[in-house]
Amino acid sequence: MIRGKYELVSEEQLNKYAELAVWSGVNVQKNQLVIIHSDIEHATFARLIQTTAYDAGASNVVIDWTDEASTKEFYLHATNDAIDHFPDWQIARYKEWDNMGAAYIHIISENPGVFKEVSPKRMSHFQKVSRTKLKDHYAKTRSHEVRWCLLAVPSFSWATKVFPHLCKEEALQLLWQLILQGARADGPNPIKEWENHDKAFESRKKFLNDSQFDALHFTNRRGTDLLVGMPKNHRYIGGGVKDKKGIPFFPNIPTEEIFSAPHRDQVNGKLFSTKPLIYGGSVIDDFYLTFKEGRITDYDATTGQEALQRLIETDEGSHYLGEIALVSNHSPLSQTNTLFYNTLFDENTACHIGIGNASPSNLQNGSDLSKEELKEAGLNTSLLLINVTFGTEDMKVVGIKEDKTKVLLLKDGDFQF
Repeated sequence: MIRGKYELVSEEQLNKYAELAVWSGVNVQKNQLVIIHSDIEHATFARLIQTTAYDAGASNVVIDWTDEASTKEFYLHATNDAIDHFPDWQIARYKEWDNMGAAYIHIISENPGVFKEVSPKRMSHFQKVSRTKLKDHYAKTRSHEVRWCLLAVPSFSWATKVFPHLCKEEALQLLWQLILQGARADGPNPIKEWENHDKAFESRKKFLNDSQFDALHFTNRRGTDLLVGMPKNHRYIGGGVKDKKGIPFFPNIPTEEIFSAPHRDQVNGKLFSTKPLIYGGSVIDDFYLTFKEGRITDYDATTGQEALQRLIETDEGSHYLGEIALVSNHSPLSQTNTLFYNTLFDENTACHIGIGNASPSNLQNGSDLSKEELKEAGLNTSLLLINVTFGTEDMKVVGIKEDKTKVLLLKDGDFQF
């Protein structure tokens, strides 16, 4: 009999991982509402986080269950009217949760190929409808008005995709090991480890924010040659952030990126992806994007061309960038030397861009600016933000100042500052 996935990791490690999500991830405050988004496949870990959140002083911990198998049936068989409809009660509950100051914990995993029979068009349409209806909630998450955290657990199908040469149990046990290693959650005191991790972030962010580079130039031997113009008074964030009340939290576990928002109209050149992009259950792989004056003018994918097209054509803003991220190839996650087939993990192994919406937090005092002022400053708006990894071991990044002074930021994929 094959052992369950929670039998392949120690109880002590699971408890520390849950504590990391609660105490460092969303930093639960006394009498705070906590919402846990989880598929029913991850019930054991969701309930462990629930208990941990109550121990931290949460007033109520609501688990918002999903079921990927049922979602697949919905995409396959629901009427077009149902695909085109996002119920008002869904909007109302998010509004109520946000108004109550809820913290959100999202447990994610991968189930490769689960939606392979589903029409990408139907899936993309429903996702667009839901994002449109929940735009106020997403705006609050992007501006850090609410605290949230994303973290992953393995599945047998995901593990065997990553390690096809191993049996199910060995593959899943190894994936557990690498997830915890990449999340810096495999040591004796993960919370202390993340405090130290954040100090390194703060030092590098200060250097970049003080430098105010006019542009960043990315090159590698794969063919990427991308010049990314930056808006004036841009701001790099990464690692820990603070909500509007000044409470610190970590939106992503793991996280290795230092990112800002490029100027919407000042991105030129070409990039080649280095990791697959998982979008709406579809795999997009071996693709390039060409930019002129900020807009994606050409693209092609060996795998997932239709899904890539749907992504880019979501709205006008999805033809532009909302994020540019610097990531070292020498972090614990990168050193696993593993293709995870999961965007959260793969994007944190190397430099990446974000197609779509820019965060107001990436502009000094951006959260206090109107939509018109943000647009005038050069920030992009879109219903989505999807990250594409393009960093390599030979990636070179040069910061260019307004006076054309050049500063080497990354060499051979590693920070030089």
